[in-house]
Amino acid sequence: MTHSELLQEAIKARTKAYIPYSGFGVGAALLDENGHVHHGCNIENAAYAPTNCAERTAMFRAVADGLKPGTFRAMAIVGDTDGPIAPCGVCRQVMLELCGPDMPVILGNLKGAIRETTVAELLPFYFSSSDL
Repeated sequence: MTHSELLQEAIKARTKAYIPYSGFGVGAALLDENGHVHHGCNIENAAYAPTNCAERTAMFRAVADGLKPGTFRAMAIVGDTDGPIAPCGVCRQVMLELCGPDMPVILGNLKGAIRETTVAELLPFYFSSSDL
């Protein structure tokens, strides 16, 4: 699957967002080692703290479906932003734990802007299990 195709999957995932408070939908598409795509969308809550980002929804869904952390090949994230959207710090930490530092991350927006990076580039000087 190309990065462009994975971004299109993230756009599909974004349409599933539950965003009654912010109206700001985000979609994520996580590609696993078997070529399967796991969609994630942000899901808001009136209490805000229980809100879950699209990136974490996709990763948690994949793990809950039985896939092992570290077996993911790439993630695309898209939002209705001026430039390519970037994941929050919490999502970056979870990406490091479940996907690994070298996994490609494709950041995009609905206008077609794209930035390709890796988990480690998104979270330099990261904290991992080797620090415990």
